[in-house]
Amino acid sequence: MEKKRAAGVLAPIFALPSGYSSGSFGRYAYEFIDILKAGGFSYWQVLPFTLPDCFHSPYASSSSFSLNPYFLDLEDLVERGLLTQSEIASAKEHTPTSCEYERLAEERLSLLTLAADRFDESARLEEFLSLHPYIEEYCRFEGLKAANGGVPWQQFETDIPDSRVYHTYAVLSYLFYEQWSALHAYANERGISLIGDLPIYVSLDSADVFFHPEFFALNEDGSPRGVAGVPPDYFSADGQKWGNPLYNWDKMKEDGFSFWRVRIRHMLSLFDGVRLDHFRGFDTYFDIPADAPNARDGVWREGARFAIIDALREEAGEGLLIAEDLGELFPSVEELLSYSGFPGMRVFAFAFDGDNSPHRPDLYPQNAVAYSGTHDNDTLMGFFSKLSDEKRAWIFRYCGYEGWDLREGCLAAMKTLYASAADLVVFPVQDLLFLGSDARFNTPGTAEGNWCFRITEEQMRSIDKEFFASLSAQYQR
Repeated sequence: MEKKRAAGVLAPIFALPSGYSSGSFGRYAYEFIDILKAGGFSYWQVLPFTLPDCFHSPYASSSSFSLNPYFLDLEDLVERGLLTQSEIASAKEHTPTSCEYERLAEERLSLLTLAADRFDESARLEEFLSLHPYIEEYCRFEGLKAANGGVPWQQFETDIPDSRVYHTYAVLSYLFYEQWSALHAYANERGISLIGDLPIYVSLDSADVFFHPEFFALNEDGSPRGVAGVPPDYFSADGQKWGNPLYNWDKMKEDGFSFWRVRIRHMLSLFDGVRLDHFRGFDTYFDIPADAPNARDGVWREGARFAIIDALREEAGEGLLIAEDLGELFPSVEELLSYSGFPGMRVFAFAFDGDNSPHRPDLYPQNAVAYSGTHDNDTLMGFFSKLSDEKRAWIFRYCGYEGWDLREGCLAAMKTLYASAADLVVFPVQDLLFLGSDARFNTPGTAEGNWCFRITEEQMRSIDKEFFASLSAQYQR
């Protein structure tokens, strides 16, 4: 992807308006693209497209090749003759400011199963699955889970998948690709590039581990030898114990990193660029005892380092890869990032915790993507509201603002990011609306209340397009 100074917005699909309990690929997503273009933005970054776990996290899924069916545009399915207006009327949302996960879990899949039952383009479906064998494995895994009563794969008793469940997930994956491809083309035609998000790890109870156990560090019974996470840090005093199985990097290297090559090809079939979550795990990864209560007893181990980076670069070609290089980094991580050539991340919310922080906007390199905050941070307004008066005033002055108004302080911070040397600056959609802490996407280390926030139709249309377009023009983005 050609490098240029640009600005973008981080907005998960689930956070968009839709009318149907979760954001979707429907008409509001197209309108959002028009708003981005009018606002001088060139990039739209999303969160993972995978089916979320029971805590609604898109970073833990039953397959890294799964596609979240909640994103499907129901009105498009009516136009295709797969559902009726009366059938989707019952799916109308009650709370437009939050994802209605309980309703989705209870009602949406049964509605989509009706659509899948009516789908009769078998030749196209077979061609799609043959072109995407890892998606076919995911659909088969869902069929096997259903046939085995939903137990973890280590307890499967039958190897014959439920045919209707298999067919449903296959059709929904096909429809997902069709709808997203149309939206992707619409964005590109308007000069908007799309950035996806690739979690480094996969879930233990997943199609990835079930079909390819040799690539993971497992015991003979299929349990993990150790699990992934991070040590105590800014977000959590006990660290974070994610629970994902760790990779068998030696085996992956012998295989030429085929699993990772397919993941990158899959992502770049969906997006123009990819954020590589937890980049440091390619260099050194945190190995936590599976039975430990938290991450305090973990140890650092060496990852695949240069070999995996060579494979990723070769597979990506001209596609943009962004390295999420946050947290406490060893010199070896910085060495690997330099070797990769990938832009790293800078986060304004981390810029003022010490002297000469690499997150300070005046120290940004050109080859970087700068954020006001990530999906794990508080909003910019929330960040400022929680600071002491003294520290807030200091940061405001750093940004060239001498007053006390929080909104004006946020504007000054955004202008500072626009003016920085970083090639790309990205703002979570909440920051374009100057929303507070109740609008954050996720609070790391907590299980409840995350991944729910949505903007309303009125909020989306209230984004000050002219103001942000003027900033892009002023700072040549």
